[in-house]
Amino acid sequence: FGTTETIIGNWFASRLSRERVILASKITGPGLPWIRDGKNIIDKKNILLAVEGSLKRLQTDYIDLYQLHWPNRGSYHFGKIWDYRPEFEAQAEEDNFLEVLQTLQTLIQDGKIGHIGLSNETAWGLSKWLQLAQRHGLPRAVSIQNEYSLLCRHFEPDLSEIAIHENCGLLAWSPLCRGILSGKYLHGARRKGARLTIDPRVDHRINPQTDAAVAKYIELAERHGLDVCQMALAFVNNQPFVTSTLIGATNMVQLKSNIDAISLDLSAEINEEIKKIRREYPLLY
Repeated sequence: FGTTETIIGNWFASRLSRERVILASKITGPGLPWIRDGKNIIDKKNILLAVEGSLKRLQTDYIDLYQLHWPNRGSYHFGKIWDYRPEFEAQAEEDNFLEVLQTLQTLIQDGKIGHIGLSNETAWGLSKWLQLAQRHGLPRAVSIQNEYSLLCRHFEPDLSEIAIHENCGLLAWSPLCRGILSGKYLHGARRKGARLTIDPRVDHRINPQTDAAVAKYIELAERHGLDVCQMALAFVNNQPFVTSTLIGATNMVQLKSNIDAISLDLSAEINEEIKKIRREYPLLY
């Protein structure tokens, strides 16, 4: 949190004109004690502090898309779906939403941010943000950044409908499920230099059912002469509610392969087989 902005800021300063790039950043939600001493709920004070810090680290005068990383009230994301309970005071949340939107409007008027987006939101949250923006003439969220992949499809039942019909597209994060869809972590494997080897925290995505589903997707891709990672990215790219897919890579070979997936269209046969695998392994984490 923050270091990446410094790296990107240094890179931009030495290589590209700012106008050629669409730059996005976030303000984190509560729960991380090392950020602003743990006093990091998303409110007016913290937004102003966070934006100024980001502008300084990024060495820029403005951020094109500024996002709220996760809700103050919590959500079912990050492995919490099994026991999530929406126990919060709705009016207090709405009051906070309004304060946040008013603060973001001021930052837009000051030219420090261009547009706003949400992240790790729920159907209620997204609907409420859009409703309040319309009611009070405040900035409207143009995107929602939630996890979405072959293995994680919580976005589809309700949020996809809102995304399409309210023109608030999904920026899909973890489309390869932290690299799990590549198969490199099957049966407890941990390759040198791989993400889960470098960061060995217990991952809620790792379980026997996930392994079984990944093996099925690998077999499907190989049977059709496809790279499983490209197949997985193409599945995400081709969804009507997806605006952009967020990729990560540890080397240039991976990066090129991921980028090339944008031109891949999956056949009707492959999509039908994906549906069958999904029915066999419907909710993995």
